[in-house]
Amino acid sequence: MKTGLRQLIAILFTITGIFGNFMYGQKAPVKNIVLVHGAFVDGSGWEGIYKELVKKGYHVSVTQQTLLSYEDDVKQVNRIIDQQDGPCILVGHSYGGAIITTAGNNPKVAGLVYLAAHAPDEGESEADNGKKYPSEYQSLIKGNDGFDYINPSNFPTDFAGDLAKEKADFMAVSQTPTQDSVFHAIIHNPAWKSKPVWYMVAKADKIINPDLERFYAKRANSKKTIEIAGASHCVFMTHPKEAAELIIEAAHGSK
Repeated sequence: MKTGLRQLIAILFTITGIFGNFMYGQKAPVKNIVLVHGAFVDGSGWEGIYKELVKKGYHVSVTQQTLLSYEDDVKQVNRIIDQQDGPCILVGHSYGGAIITTAGNNPKVAGLVYLAAHAPDEGESEADNGKKYPSEYQSLIKGNDGFDYINPSNFPTDFAGDLAKEKADFMAVSQTPTQDSVFHAIIHNPAWKSKPVWYMVAKADKIINPDLERFYAKRANSKKTIEIAGASHCVFMTHPKEAAELIIEAAHGSK
């Protein structure tokens, strides 16, 4: 076969592929990622994952919800989702998982990634699910004003067991008190029933029982579940590379 003919055939195959993608709705991987933090912390904990994703060419947004009201937190996350210029992957850690379970119904959300996070079903709350799978930590302090926080003396071991102690100590004294009512919010129309899910289990998590995390992943029919040995509840900070790889897989799997 002459070189010119081979080149012509190659060009025709390329054109056919492009036309086929157009006809059958195949799209490029999702490029927008929205990161949703959990209770007692803020969006700064996502820095490691943010850096991993940005250097791979992803557009990353970090939410900063107030932790004062579940309904308001969902609205704040939806505000960030609405700002995206196309479909996005919604990522939640801890209580952030309960938030994305509702906010994930936004039409712009293509997939959900849970990192050691709650994924309640219709009529459930994360607090009630936690009673079914008790956590190991005993350091939660409920204030008379309705706000909860973790005893700073126990925060490093309970919340951030595999994080550098200096960093964990700072997080302990700079934590964001969280309105107790957010943990009792009843979920309706969970998005994981209609959107694809990926899940990361922190095997040494003392805040959320790892067995509850496994239960959430299995019930949501997670397309891929990975378990990180020795990882504390701060898995999103201590294993940014593995988390970013899971998010990228979701971005490709949700196209």
